[in-house]
Amino acid sequence: MINEFRRARRRKAPDTILVADAMTERVVGRIGNLSETGMLLMAGTPLVDDALYQFRFSLPGAGGGDSDIEIGAHLLWMDQASAPGQVWAGFRFIGLTEQQAGPLRAWINAPGSRYE
Repeated sequence: MINEFRRARRRKAPDTILVADAMTERVVGRIGNLSETGMLLMAGTPLVDDALYQFRFSLPGAGGGDSDIEIGAHLLWMDQASAPGQVWAGFRFIGLTEQQAGPLRAWINAPGSRYE
């Protein structure tokens, strides 16, 4: 039996949330799940192992408005997905400010959320 320990709850993305590289403005993939400390990304573009990225994405708000998030992320691991040319990638957020953490926390803890 494997006991897995995660420090932060991971909310499964119920809809498609596209993630763009903030430097190139190109979409690199979509969020699989998201926590206050990192995310699982289904990437459709090549990524560099152990690299640092600056990502931008929008989280739907409870009142209908979106919260735009721009955040630094460190690529921890990659694994081939079943679809050709796509990989699952695990990222750890770096330099998270309280201004970024607030909307992220609100989205993760919203009523009706599903967790992994």
